Amino acid sequence: MSTEIPQAELSQNPTNFVEDQDWWDPPMPPTDLIFDDGEPLESNRHRIGINVLIRSLLQAFADRNDYFAGGNMFVYYSSEQAKNREFRGPDFFAVLDVDGSYPRQGWVVWNEAGRYPDVIIELMSPSTARIDLTTKKILYERTFKTLNYFVYDPFDANSLQGWQLGNSGHYEELTHNDEGWLWCEALELWVGTWDGTIDKETSSWLRFYDQQKNLIPLPEEFAQLQAETERQRAETERQRAEIERQRAETERQRAERLATRLKELGEDPENF
Repeated sequence: MSTEIPQAELSQNPTNFVEDQDWWDPPMPPTDLIFDDGEPLESNRHRIGINVLIRSLLQAFADRNDYFAGGNMFVYYSSEQAKNREFRGPDFFAVLDVDGSYPRQGWVVWNEAGRYPDVIIELMSPSTARIDLTTKKILYERTFKTLNYFVYDPFDANSLQGWQLGNSGHYEELTHNDEGWLWCEALELWVGTWDGTIDKETSSWLRFYDQQKNLIPLPEEFAQLQAETERQRAETERQRAEIERQRAETERQRAERLATRLKELGEDPENF
């Protein structure tokens, strides 16, 4: 006589199973993730632009270790997405309130306690602008629920746009300030353009500015500023020492003249 429990009874009375038998095996997240699809960046300017954003945020948060900043790397958020190879790789993103003490090949949401990017910036090009402004914008708004989303074309200084997730759960477009910058609430920094040469290429680069609208320097720029500050400090110290030397010399000459005059009057300078 068969002792097999009928499927119908089993579905109604799962406790009929032997206690040490695994009656449900939940699907596990995929582990064979791809972190490089071999696709090159749109241009060298896009590559530099991504690195500028990452490096300047590293400098802005130099005293912090509770965030992760990445660029041109995949964000995995569901098993279905991974299985279908639907790669999503923001040009720049930052995640706050996470352990930033170690690097990642990509951002795997289920390995990061469900944390999604708080800020995303896409550097657009003619081939990506439509997707950046539609498909990705909808994904970042509805699935990622990313607080701040910005887009910028490195070849168009007037292309900066940005949104912030409102209480309704939908993106609300941000308003430019007098400088044409946008406020990033998540980072508490301004996002704006800066004209100059970086890595031998001159452009209007997207940069971060602090609340007082001071440009956040790149680490190498910060090192140069420190070196210049130290040079100025050393020069100020040299000038102070020179003034002190001249003062001492003036005092010595005055004392010599006084001694000479006293001798002419028949007085002994040592008595004074």
